[in-house]
Amino acid sequence: MAILESVGRLGSTLVDMVHTRLELAAVEVEEESQRMLGYLLFGLLAIILFGVAFLLVAFLVIVLYWDTNRITAIAVMAALFAGAGTIVAMKVKAGFDRKPRLLEHTIAELRKDMAYARTVRHLDE
Repeated sequence: MAILESVGRLGSTLVDMVHTRLELAAVEVEEESQRMLGYLLFGLLAIILFGVAFLLVAFLVIVLYWDTNRITAIAVMAALFAGAGTIVAMKVKAGFDRKPRLLEHTIAELRKDMAYARTVRHLDE
């Protein structure tokens, strides 16, 4: 009878552990989706605002130098836009490289559970 109770408690503990880990995974997925949505919305807003600002500055410079150096003004503005685009692309790539791995905490907890199960199994032997 004691063996059946022990097996029942072990099964209950196992089910509780799996339930907790699944809840943790769900929370991490939800946090990651909210973080990505925030990145997307703010990124789009920044692109629109900077795009309008850069276009207005480019038009201003071209209009100012229209009579004297229009080709030079257009070339300089194109180079500035290309440089700014490169910097933004590198910044976005760096942001994605720094982001935490999906389900990182869940995987760490599952590894702890597996290590604990191994130690318990070795103690029983």
